[in-house]
Amino acid sequence: MADLSFPPPQITPEIAAACRDAFLFAAMQEHATTRRVLAAAELGDWKPDPKSRSAAQLAWHIAKSNTWFLKSIAEGQFVPEDEGEPPKTIAAILKEYDNGWETWAPKVKALSGDKLVAIIDFFGMKFPVHVYLRFAEVHSIHHRGQLATYLRPLGGKCPDIYGGSADVPWKG
Repeated sequence: MADLSFPPPQITPEIAAACRDAFLFAAMQEHATTRRVLAAAELGDWKPDPKSRSAAQLAWHIAKSNTWFLKSIAEGQFVPEDEGEPPKTIAAILKEYDNGWETWAPKVKALSGDKLVAIIDFFGMKFPVHVYLRFAEVHSIHHRGQLATYLRPLGGKCPDIYGGSADVPWKG
């Protein structure tokens, strides 16, 4: 196996700004996809395993953590926040999810290249701000996948994510 233990590349502020723009473009597409999965979710206490989050807790975590990541990146620091109890409706979860994106994505877009290359701490990991943009995207996709697996056991339908699904055929 190849040795991939090398230091991260030194990114200029201009390249970090291009990375930010690419992230926001991709994140806009992922936001719409995640929104479809959230909208299809049935809330309740069901979970596939006692150690798992319920569908409501997972949907709320997706919405709140998306807001938290964008806010933290825009402000240049990660401050832990309690997510609190999930709301009783998907509409309230979608409102948080949309408001977080609408409030914080423009602030991330406005970050200078110098701010994007600044090193900040994320629970002991110390990386440039722009690195956390990808981390936030992967985190959201990970939990969206979890929630998508809850949909059918709860009697729902799985929307298209990266192409069609058994419930929403590919339209090409």
